[in-house]
Amino acid sequence: MGWNQWYSLNSYIRSSLWIIPFIALLLYVGAIRCVYLFDAWSLWADVWPWGVDGTQRMLETIITMTLTFVVFTFGSLLVAIQVAGGQLTPRIIATTLLSDNAIRFTVGLFIFTLLFATGALARLDTAVPHGVSGIAGMLGFCSIAAFLYLIDYAARLLRPVSIILKVGEKGHRVIEDVYREKAAHNDPRDGVFVPSDAPDRIVYHKANPAIVVAVNLNALVALGENTNCVIELVPRVGDFVGTDEALFRLYGPSLPDDRALKALVAFGPERTLEQDSTFAFRIIVDIGIKALSKAINDPTTAVLAIDQLQRLLCFVGRRQLLGEAIRSKSGKLRLIRRTPNWEDFVELTFSEIRLYGAENFQIARRLRAVIEYALQVLPDDRHQALHIELDLLDRMLEQIYVLPEDLTLARTPDSQGLGGSSRRSNPATAGLDSRLHCTSSQQDARP
Repeated sequence: MGWNQWYSLNSYIRSSLWIIPFIALLLYVGAIRCVYLFDAWSLWADVWPWGVDGTQRMLETIITMTLTFVVFTFGSLLVAIQVAGGQLTPRIIATTLLSDNAIRFTVGLFIFTLLFATGALARLDTAVPHGVSGIAGMLGFCSIAAFLYLIDYAARLLRPVSIILKVGEKGHRVIEDVYREKAAHNDPRDGVFVPSDAPDRIVYHKANPAIVVAVNLNALVALGENTNCVIELVPRVGDFVGTDEALFRLYGPSLPDDRALKALVAFGPERTLEQDSTFAFRIIVDIGIKALSKAINDPTTAVLAIDQLQRLLCFVGRRQLLGEAIRSKSGKLRLIRRTPNWEDFVELTFSEIRLYGAENFQIARRLRAVIEYALQVLPDDRHQALHIELDLLDRMLEQIYVLPEDLTLARTPDSQGLGGSSRRSNPATAGLDSRLHCTSSQQDARP
């Protein structure tokens, strides 16, 4: 099994809801036998309050209860996924909901309790197995507590602020993993690499169309070093690759095998957060612009999304962004691959939200606050792209707001969107406040 197959299998296991319940089934097979094996040593014999009939009713109650929990959990989860995917973005289903460990392990506990109680009931005879019955009772009690916790947890998880926060946390970890070094003073970055010669061979993607979700860069560099060639990875992580499209371009007298190259690239049906440093931005932006749609009109949710975008943007702005050329330990060029630059992150953060939300006071003020904060905390070489976005925001606001008072209000930076910055403390609005005060005084003086 190649690296790409192991990677895909590992990703599938970590994002599948049924894996933990299936493991619980396997654990039950061994646990029920071990418990019966040591039942004679049980300490429950002197304290167990029920006979055979009472134990039978308890086990039947646990079975009915846990079966209800499982059905209710899966039914509610399907409805919640549909609602959350429709109101926020479908991309949170695989990245957030199905891979949530609290939901997976709670369902696993329900399955294990259901099977354990069923096995104990099937083996119940004229004598009560005190150890087995006691463990079944404890599992039933834990299932009740877990079900109550799951209801509260799911209600909190499906709030927009919780979803956005979880995506932001995952995005933060991905950025820290992809860009491991902090930015240098000038943060040099290689420009776009253009090979001077035509490739000696082109490797095409022959499988079904898919998206590049991960690449084993270290193995590609080692492969280029072993074969004394330069490997150019054509698509970027997160790009869609169709059948018969170029996957690699190879330069050198001795070239590696196509199968060895393809085994170092993992494909999937959709983008993931594991190596795609811009995907977290993409998900949060999608949530923000959907909240700004005329049908939903929820700018406060969009402000919550901008809060996380500010955190991610300032974090990636302090990291050493990767160049396109990767060299081996010997100093020779071995791998060329495309990565997002600083301008890509800035445009992804601001462009669409500015387009759809500049006509809302909260969004205009919050975007300006993000830009001004980033200008304060990020190095000078990051400022040019931010100044461009600030200029675009100003020009768009001038076209939207006709009244000078509204334009002044929209141009006031506010970390809360609206309500976090006093207009009276802004010199630009001092004249407006004076006129409003005079008008109010004149109206009060009228008989």
